[in-house]
Amino acid sequence: MFRDLPLDDIFALQQTGPHTFIDVRSPKEFNESTIPGSINIPVFNDQERAEIGTLYKQVGQEIAKERGLEIFSKKLPDFIHEFKQIETPMTVFCWRGGMRSKTAATVLDLMGIHTTRLSGGIRTFRQWVVHELEKEEFPPNFIVLNGFTGTGKTEILKRLASQGYPVIDFENIAGHRGSIFGQIGRDPSNQKKFDSLLIHELIRLKNEPYVFIEGESRRIGKVSLPQFLYDKKEIGLQIILHLPVEERVKIVLADYEPWNKPESFKEAFQLIQKRLHTPVAKQIETHLENGEYGAATELLLVHYYDPRYEHSSTQNNDSQKVDIEANNLDDAYQKVLQTIERIKPLSLS
Repeated sequence: MFRDLPLDDIFALQQTGPHTFIDVRSPKEFNESTIPGSINIPVFNDQERAEIGTLYKQVGQEIAKERGLEIFSKKLPDFIHEFKQIETPMTVFCWRGGMRSKTAATVLDLMGIHTTRLSGGIRTFRQWVVHELEKEEFPPNFIVLNGFTGTGKTEILKRLASQGYPVIDFENIAGHRGSIFGQIGRDPSNQKKFDSLLIHELIRLKNEPYVFIEGESRRIGKVSLPQFLYDKKEIGLQIILHLPVEERVKIVLADYEPWNKPESFKEAFQLIQKRLHTPVAKQIETHLENGEYGAATELLLVHYYDPRYEHSSTQNNDSQKVDIEANNLDDAYQKVLQTIERIKPLSLS
C-alpha cells in the first residue's frame, strides 16, 4: 500500500538519492505552477478535467466520479507504461492530495509500482514556499550586472554560469526579458511558478559568498521580486557595462529576432508609442512596418530605454560601482572576468 508522506519527509528522502516528483494534475495546471523538477503524467487532460468539473457542479459528485472512472480506465495501459519508465523512487501529487493522486497511487500499487503520495498536495508545497520567502534570508552578497538595454547582461550571466560562477537569472525564471517586448517568444511565469523556481535557486546558492544577478526592476513581466531581494540588489556591487549603441543593437536583435514575430513587436510597440515624441514614434512605426529592425531598435534604445535607465540609475547612489567600457560583448565579458579577479569577491562584505 502506498504511503502518504508530509513534505519534510519527502525532502529527506530526496537527500538519500535521486527522487522523481510526478504531478498528476492536468497539463494546464502543471504549466501554471508545479514543484520544480517534476514531470507531468496527468490523470485527466485539460478537456477531461473541465468536463468532469462541469458534471460535478451541475449534476453531482457521483456522476462526475463515474465519468472520471470511465475516462481514466481507457488510458490505464498508457498511464502505467509511463510510470514504468521511471527508475527512481517517486512521489505523486495533485492539488490537495485528493482523488487524482489517490487514484494514481492506488492503481500503481495494484500494478506493483511503489510510490509515495505528497500529503496535502502541491498546496502544501506552495505554503512551504511562501513560508521560506517570508524568512527573508539569503546570506550571499549580490554582484549586479547593470547598464543600458542591450549591453549583454543576460548573455554574460549565462557565460559566467557556464564557467561555474554562482548566478541567478531572474529573467529566465520569470520567463520574461523585463522589457515591454520581453514576453515575445517566451512563456511568462505567474507569481506561484516564479516563487517556486526562485526558492529552489536561493536554497541551491545559500552557502555561496556572492551571487551574480542582473540589475532588474522589481517587476519582471507578470511577477515581482520579493522586496528583501530587491533591497539586497540595490546595495550590491554594481558592475555597469558600457557598449557602443551599434553593438547594443546587434545584441538586442540577436536576442529578440523580431523578424520571426513581426506582428507581436508591432503590438507591443503600440503600448509605449504615446510615451515617445510623435515624430520619433512615427519613424519607429515605419521601420517596423518595413522590417527595418536595426533602425527601429536604435531609435527605441536612444529615445525610450536609455532615458528610462538614466532616470532609474540616479535613484541609488549608495552602492559601490565599477564602470566597464567595452567594444563588444566578448570584450565586455573578458573585462567582467578581470574585474571579478581584481575586486576579489570572496572578501566582499
